Amino acid sequence: MKSLGIIGGLGPESTIDYYRSLLAVHHEQHPDAGAPSIIINSVDFKRALALVTANQLTELVEFLSAEIRRLAAAGVDVGLISANTPHLVFDDIARNSPIPMISIVEATCRHARQLGFQRVGLLGTRFTMQASFYPEVFASSGIQICVPSSEEQDYVGEKYLNELVTGKFLDETRDSLVRIIARLKERDGVEGVILGGTELPLILPGAEAGGVPLLDTTQIHVRAALDALQ
Repeated sequence: MKSLGIIGGLGPESTIDYYRSLLAVHHEQHPDAGAPSIIINSVDFKRALALVTANQLTELVEFLSAEIRRLAAAGVDVGLISANTPHLVFDDIARNSPIPMISIVEATCRHARQLGFQRVGLLGTRFTMQASFYPEVFASSGIQICVPSSEEQDYVGEKYLNELVTGKFLDETRDSLVRIIARLKERDGVEGVILGGTELPLILPGAEAGGVPLLDTTQIHVRAALDALQ
């Protein structure tokens, strides 16, 4: 089996979830096999966040590309970034990468298409909800992306960075997120909601919330990665 390289630390809680999930899903698929080869490069979250916040996307590409080259030098065969927001610059990173990179957005789009969805909601950081990288990929498959209202985006974004990334998962925040998901269904008629932040499945576990199926981008990404290792 090939070796997987992960750009982690964006943030730490979801990186741990990736590692656990990779081992669990691999064991589910190959119960008699040993563990897959995985190398994690845990990078500086604050530096990445500062570059995104300042819209210094060229510098973000340079930063993450250098970290991917470190993974390649360690001998991995395929790589991924264990976060959604850095996919703002995924195309540029993948173009310059010495190893194949697995896109969380493209993997999630394939999953939504397999489910027959035509209209899906998107939760994540402010950057993810306001950027075009999810709508553009999904539009190519005829799927419309719907995002929360501006006020709801402010709430989700604030809770994401000040609670979820730091490993704080509060019941009141969970309840508010479920209400936002329910409003997306009522207001926009979404058939599912993308948990477009890899900390979101940690506060919203399970297959649905607010009566809406959830697309767990971590689990989708993990399965795409394991497929690429075959």
